[in-house]
Amino acid sequence: MNRPEVIPAKRRSLLLEYLLQRGAASIQELSDALGASGSTVRRDLEQLEEEGHLRRTHGGAVVSSANHSAFEPDAAIAAQVARAEKIAIGVAAAGLLSTGDSVVFDSGSTVLAAARAAVERRIALTAVTNDLGIGQTLAASDKVRVVVLGGTVRRGSLTLVGEPGQSFMGEIHADVAFVGTQSLTGRVLSDTSVEIASMKRAMIAAARRVVLLADASKFQPAAFYKICEVTAVHEIITDRAAPTKQLDQIRELGVKVTLVDVPPGGPE
Repeated sequence: MNRPEVIPAKRRSLLLEYLLQRGAASIQELSDALGASGSTVRRDLEQLEEEGHLRRTHGGAVVSSANHSAFEPDAAIAAQVARAEKIAIGVAAAGLLSTGDSVVFDSGSTVLAAARAAVERRIALTAVTNDLGIGQTLAASDKVRVVVLGGTVRRGSLTLVGEPGQSFMGEIHADVAFVGTQSLTGRVLSDTSVEIASMKRAMIAAARRVVLLADASKFQPAAFYKICEVTAVHEIITDRAAPTKQLDQIRELGVKVTLVDVPPGGPE
């Protein structure tokens, strides 16, 4: 499959998606799939191995990140993985909002997609977020009043954690919270760190309705620290590649599941 030249982060995300679908691949396979030279693929594999995403083998690579519960993908790569699915999920989430709603926006690339879609809808909202990038996106609209939580910026991200933001969440009564997760395993949501999980729990407790935004790649082995049971959320928006059996079990628990369709070819 021939592809035009893409930015390195997107190319590496495509490489990872290919490996996640197949488990392992040779350098030649990856080169053909990405339309990149063998030397480019080798450099990408070296960097991804250093970051813990995969393990190099003789002439190729295998995925290894699922074996490490505290593994956290590079933010630039995470933003590109399942990009079309995240955009579709974000649009569906924004479609749930009404003029005048107060909305909590968690950190993460899928929630960022929801923030962008909400801005495009041009409706008046009060938004609360612990993500500087999402705050900037929302602030670009003259229809959205933005409250950015205080705290400490996590290294390698734009996410604020800890105090005073977490305590401030205890004073909020929002209409809706859009939250993400690193993993949804069985009936448990989990993330890679205690501080992130604690902030997510505070956001969930602060909203009358909680919507989990999670593409199919999030249905994976548990991450390091439990956030909550899936019954703490009211609705999950995901894509049609999510495991049917697990979704059926979630529905049986009384949680609404909304599946989005991704346009052929995805976004430009």
